[in-house]
Amino acid sequence: MKAPIEFYFDFSSPYGYLASTRIDALAAKHGRSVSWRPILLGPAFKAMGTPILAHTPLKGDYSMRDFPRSARFHGIAYNQPEQFPVSTLAAARVFYWLKARNEKMAITFAKTVFQAFFVDGINISEPERVISLAVEIGCREGEVRAALEDQAVKDRTKAEVEGALAKGIFGSPYIVVDGEPFWGMDRLDQVERWLEKPF
Repeated sequence: MKAPIEFYFDFSSPYGYLASTRIDALAAKHGRSVSWRPILLGPAFKAMGTPILAHTPLKGDYSMRDFPRSARFHGIAYNQPEQFPVSTLAAARVFYWLKARNEKMAITFAKTVFQAFFVDGINISEPERVISLAVEIGCREGEVRAALEDQAVKDRTKAEVEGALAKGIFGSPYIVVDGEPFWGMDRLDQVERWLEKPF
């Protein structure tokens, strides 16, 4: 049994969103599954001593053109969120709570969150919106609310974020295939080639 492809992303990352629409099909084509791993980019930027992409002089202005252009190139629906970037802590906590119960449902939740933020314009930094999205896919509201305040869920999310940083994960999407790292949506072609035969 081949190891799953590790797919690290921040829910507020446009490139993470674009990659999320392709990663499962790419993996399945090569007989792989995908381990979805939301992270928070804030700690990574802090560790690198750099501002977030959208706030980086010169590069930030370019990125705001590149996000929608990349989506158009790949034929993926995209609407630049009015509030951007935003905190994705609540979404990450709900994901990891769900993953411990039902991994397939957690992935459905992740895709729902991405759709809500990058297509429907819903502010996913608001816990109430995140709760509504979880309910939308079949979760019980009371359980989701409790999960957001559960110390074990908070600890699990913190451990995932810190663990990713310890592995050298610094961006979104960040894809690892059998220990080989690939950063960025524009590396998916290399990921596919590597899955066929490492080079």
